Amino acid sequence: MCTGSCAKCLGITLIPLAILCLLCNILLFFPGGLVADHNDHITEEVWYFGGIFGSGVLMIFPALVFLGLKNNDCCGCCGNESCGKRFAMFTSIIFAAIGVVGAGYSVIISAVAINRGPICQIENGTWAYPFNEGNYLSNHDLWIQCQKPDDIVPWHLTLFSMLLAMGLVQVALCGFQAINGIIGTICGDCCGCCGSSEGA
Repeated sequence: MCTGSCAKCLGITLIPLAILCLLCNILLFFPGGLVADHNDHITEEVWYFGGIFGSGVLMIFPALVFLGLKNNDCCGCCGNESCGKRFAMFTSIIFAAIGVVGAGYSVIISAVAINRGPICQIENGTWAYPFNEGNYLSNHDLWIQCQKPDDIVPWHLTLFSMLLAMGLVQVALCGFQAINGIIGTICGDCCGCCGSSEGA
């Protein structure tokens, strides 16, 4: 497969992932699917916008660049189309690195949030983080410590787990494009190389 076509496939995959990450982060602003009475009743890690900025907005730029690589020769390089394609593939490495940083940020925030657990109302009516060091993940009996909002623990776990999983996929795809970009930088688009050899 041509390096440009491969990059296009990666871009097509990254865009829906970025949109889903945006939606997951937005839903986390509504604990248990409800409007929070106060901003302090929203888990702190939600405000770090890992899914909105890291795996969302920041991932759109690499995705759009990858989508356009197949037909982008950077206007050629002094009239040399192959050189232009090599430069385009080189710039994709930079955007892939940006994607890895953004998705990595989202992964770290999600992992911290999953380990810490959600903020919720406990027995004495105060709002706190009742779980320590992820102990609630293997012991579901502890979930009753969160009295409000209803079903906040599965809500928290599901959405942050989705962000974590999608962030890891994005890191892998951007990492793959970095390798693909290195190959494209060295030899240009495979189709372009084959085409020139055939013409000779």
